[in-house]
Amino acid sequence: MSEGAVNELASRIVADPAEVPFVVHSNVKGPIKDLTFLERALLFAELSMISYNDEDEARRAATLAGFDDVTFYNHDGSQAFRFRNQFDCIIACRGTEPNEWNDIQADANATSVIAETIGKVHRGFKQEVDDLWPMLETALMSNEQPLWFCGHSLGAAMATICSGRCFLSHIDSNPEQLYTYGSPRVGNNRYVNYVKLEHFRFVNNNDIVTRVPPFFLGYRHCGSEIYMDRNGRVRKLGMIMKRRDRLRGFLGGLRRWKIDHFADHSIHRYIDAIFKAVEGEKKTVAEGGEAKPADYYACTKREWTIESDLVEKSG
Repeated sequence: MSEGAVNELASRIVADPAEVPFVVHSNVKGPIKDLTFLERALLFAELSMISYNDEDEARRAATLAGFDDVTFYNHDGSQAFRFRNQFDCIIACRGTEPNEWNDIQADANATSVIAETIGKVHRGFKQEVDDLWPMLETALMSNEQPLWFCGHSLGAAMATICSGRCFLSHIDSNPEQLYTYGSPRVGNNRYVNYVKLEHFRFVNNNDIVTRVPPFFLGYRHCGSEIYMDRNGRVRKLGMIMKRRDRLRGFLGGLRRWKIDHFADHSIHRYIDAIFKAVEGEKKTVAEGGEAKPADYYACTKREWTIESDLVEKSG
């Protein structure tokens, strides 16, 4: 690596004393719509990661990513950031913090309740959004920029509900797209199919959070799944191949004395895999190839069955 490249990398490292440093790879200089699909995915993953940090550190990191207008929203532990520049507005919901009792309660409370639209959602996730929504709605009332939502873990669930509410609110701006990472299931079949929003839901191999709340309780995933295999490659795999890959990932974790299901949930694992894909894409483009669109990576088949829908209607 050249001295110039080393200096550039060093300039993009963010860290507070006694904290693990992280690198901000994204550097947006124009509208988000001009980015490739993978570049968008990396940006939203990094902003989801940045949202875990305190306001000062988040502001420094977001500025490196190209967003110098940062606002933090907090109500009783339910938290989100608004990142803006001259082109776009992004809402990044903060995910689960193990030391925050409010977040632990939200994850554990899997009782379904009636949603504000059609169907049912996870009670804990809905409560987090209910606490935060009045502030977000007020902030977005005057928004005239393209609007995007993103989040990781609990933040992914919150972003899913928040982005859906935009379509039912009296605010004028509706989200362009939703990007979530390590998202749990949010609601039942009718709920996740109610709002027609382009949603890309990233799943890293054995990430345990993407498997809860359980399917048999009526919860379903929404959006188009983007799968990342055990080697950190963004790939579209069928069900059988995905099961094999997950088994191999689990066994490989055991050989390293790690439980793959928990390690795979780290937002940093998501960022590392997507960054590697972006670098590969840049090489392909430099050699005369083209960047692949979202449908090259996305599995559009949803967790949905006619039988489960009939059961919900009859109930």
